[in-house]
Amino acid sequence: MIKRQLTKQLQQAAKDYPIVSVLGPRQSGKTTLVKDVFKDYQYVNLENLTNREFALKDPQGFLEVYSNKVIIDETQNAPQLFSYLQVKTDEDKINGQYILTGSQHFLLMESISQSLAGRISLNTLLPLSYQELIQAKLAPKNYHQLIFKGGYPSLYAQKSTIKSWHSNYLQTFIERDIRTLKNVTNLSAFQSFIKLCAARTGQIVNLSALAKDANITHNTAKAWLSLLETSFIVFFLQPHHQNFNKRLIKSPKLYFYDTGLACWLLGIESEKQLSTHYLAGNLFESLIVSEYYKHIFHTTGLRPRAYFWRDKTGHEIDLVIEKSDALIPIEIKSGKTFRSSWLHDLHYWQKLAKGKSTKAHLVYGGNQTESRQNTNITPWQSIPKLFPQL
Repeated sequence: MIKRQLTKQLQQAAKDYPIVSVLGPRQSGKTTLVKDVFKDYQYVNLENLTNREFALKDPQGFLEVYSNKVIIDETQNAPQLFSYLQVKTDEDKINGQYILTGSQHFLLMESISQSLAGRISLNTLLPLSYQELIQAKLAPKNYHQLIFKGGYPSLYAQKSTIKSWHSNYLQTFIERDIRTLKNVTNLSAFQSFIKLCAARTGQIVNLSALAKDANITHNTAKAWLSLLETSFIVFFLQPHHQNFNKRLIKSPKLYFYDTGLACWLLGIESEKQLSTHYLAGNLFESLIVSEYYKHIFHTTGLRPRAYFWRDKTGHEIDLVIEKSDALIPIEIKSGKTFRSSWLHDLHYWQKLAKGKSTKAHLVYGGNQTESRQNTNITPWQSIPKLFPQL
């Protein structure tokens, strides 16, 4: 089994809370992880129709059978169970009593906020990080391989082709998750919509243009983007709120948590094709930003305080990490040969930010580490060492 960085967070959470949840996209390894961390726990899966019916029709009886040290998998299938879990855990007062997993964030979060606030530790497990692949000695040799293959654990354990795996994954996601939602009736249109989103990875979201291209309404596009976000398919990097006396872009940028899935949606069939693709730079940026998100989610359990910055004149910083006492600007370039022009926006930012900005960082596709003009130049392979320092 591949060692997951989230392990320590879960072990500590079970000591502090009666309920520990692990949310994340389908096939990110949630079940495998919780079974490994909590080896002496009972296990019940609510994808199983018999178990689901039991939990829905007789929740009190269900929790009498599964009363302590229980992993309940795919809990989004029985959201009514949460109010009974509240009563059960309040009466028993046992930390680590239940471990819950789920892949439909939009259903779980509503139930959790209504019933389990203050009683549950929320944790997110995303696909494998580059650091986890390195530790498992499964890391691809170059970033084109990493972008093309992505980080879903099954791809590193099975012999199925990348193309067929992602095809089946998307079909399962649409059939099991999206089909259950009343506000998505045209599944074919929704699949086309996801592909249009992939073509916009690493770009500022223009809802009107996206809706027009997908032949849907503005409100529908907004709702479908929300579904993709809460299903852990995409995430949005918000613009930083500090204006530095400049007019700023106010729309977020769109990224995919997994670049392998984005490549499949774009019709990229090989890493060789990726190297010359018009979105190669965007996918590289998506890789680096998603790696930072994985690092924060898996090691702290917190939501990343990350942004981008761009003004109306076109100056842009790809990633701004907000700390309590400073802002850390990071520029991301897929090129393998360093160019001094890549530092222009970082230096522009540093002059505007003045004392609020720390030393800048440039992450690029090459392999040389150096420091120039108050900027650390870091090869992409070194991000597992860089991010823990930020």
